[in-house]
Amino acid sequence: MTRSFLRDDDLTAEEQSEVLALAAELKAHPFDRKPLAGPRTVAMIFDKPTLRTQSSFAAGIAELGGHPMLVDGALAGIGTREPVADVARVLGRQASMVVWRTFAQANLDEMAAMSGVPVVNALTDDFHPCQLLADLLTVQEHKGALAGLTVAFLGDGACNMGNSWLLAGALAGMHVRISGPEGYVPDEAMFVRANEIGAATGGSATSEPDPVAAVDGVDVVVTDTWVSMGKEQEAEARRAVFGSWAVTPDLVAKAKPDAIVMHCLPAYRGTEIAAEVLDGPQSVVWDEAENRRHAQKAILMWLHEKAQR
Repeated sequence: MTRSFLRDDDLTAEEQSEVLALAAELKAHPFDRKPLAGPRTVAMIFDKPTLRTQSSFAAGIAELGGHPMLVDGALAGIGTREPVADVARVLGRQASMVVWRTFAQANLDEMAAMSGVPVVNALTDDFHPCQLLADLLTVQEHKGALAGLTVAFLGDGACNMGNSWLLAGALAGMHVRISGPEGYVPDEAMFVRANEIGAATGGSATSEPDPVAAVDGVDVVVTDTWVSMGKEQEAEARRAVFGSWAVTPDLVAKAKPDAIVMHCLPAYRGTEIAAEVLDGPQSVVWDEAENRRHAQKAILMWLHEKAQR
């Protein structure tokens, strides 16, 4: 069966570790491995705004010896002009893999079911697994082993990043705390799934409504925009309730002295994170942004090798 990467727990804990090790290798020697030489084509589809995702996938595919083929989601009209299944059948005959940044997880699942080639989730409303591979690679670089570390995710936890941190963090054996206002934490099913994973890896997933308690003694502080794509009409209401979850110097001071601060970007200084934190010495956001390329190269190479067996 063709393997795809549609959500974080499509990998086992062992496979996640394998992909992260490959990412570190590819970062150290970025031009030594050319599994997509030919070049093999990788279709990239973007239905949502993008900077890091498009640039990192395009650069990474080229470095692997492949050809990044940009498919304009608006022009293709996937799901409107043509059904997802028909698009999948077409792209599966034109490309060796498909990378899709879109809205509905169900559409991505259908693409994977019908294309016959590996499909990679470049962000949906439910999950952002490539970002989490980059985040874990970044934490690993700065902290060493992942297992046993504690992470606090602050703000809008009821988003793709909150879900992905629960699953990917648990796979890595980390302790993940999600802290947000009432109504802005992941569904209970996400905590249940993460703790099922954590039972085997030593990780855990909890919800902590108090942001000060959430960051107490943690190794990693994570935040994201309070207004995710598609939620712009809720911006004013969200800012009114999220104030206590802003990542300020005072809040970061409650974490361990050597804690690192992460944000997947774009960031809004003075809103979810203070400028002096984002641009300060504990911030690793630029390493995190760079590592998208290395982590995505690793998952593409890993899936390609699985497909060749």
